[in-house]
Amino acid sequence: MGSESESAYAERVRRLWAFVPFLVVGVVHLAALFLGVEPLSSPTKYFLMPALLVGFLIALPRRRSELALVGSAAIVLSWLGDVLLSAPGDLGFLIGLGFFLLAHLAYIAQFTRSLRVRRVPLIALVYVPWWVVLLIALTPYAGALVVPVAIYGAVLAVSAATALGANRIVAVGALVFFVSDTLLGFKMFWPGFSLWQADFLIMLAYITGQGLIALGSVRHAQRSVGDAVPA
Repeated sequence: MGSESESAYAERVRRLWAFVPFLVVGVVHLAALFLGVEPLSSPTKYFLMPALLVGFLIALPRRRSELALVGSAAIVLSWLGDVLLSAPGDLGFLIGLGFFLLAHLAYIAQFTRSLRVRRVPLIALVYVPWWVVLLIALTPYAGALVVPVAIYGAVLAVSAATALGANRIVAVGALVFFVSDTLLGFKMFWPGFSLWQADFLIMLAYITGQGLIALGSVRHAQRSVGDAVPA
């Protein structure tokens, strides 16, 4: 029995090595942002989600599952959002925002179905006043984008709230992702928004949030097939 447990633990650790490329790309990207090395920070951003997708699929004990399909869709949609959100003009922003909205809808489906381990607690209602405050703060400055921003904010809040019904790693990841998008919204629309190393902090939260959601999803899948030790 002990030998079986040790073997299961070793297998889990082996699978987690699949996330090392994502970690390396993330560190390089963040270092480039912090140091202001634009020729390095821009291209590395587009390798983040592909590296995460590869690690996620390799680490999963079962790749033919709803968790693998929906989780992969969320990561791919996030990658499309990364690519298009940086495009110049409102159209690129709107399309990129649309892909991130679809990514959060995929995450909501994941959190409420394959990753659900408990009922969503009442504390999730804290995201309602956050959404109201966001609308009040950004509406005067969002112009023609106010409706898309409001819709995206609502879906983002629901995503973070429903993640509270998943395991702790996923819930924390969704919260950090939520913080990243909140900071990004203020950076883009709030006049005079000032934050030390804003791009670095936004991407730090984004990379951490996405990574934790993927890691928590893998941990959930491993526990569900009985090959992981308790978190």
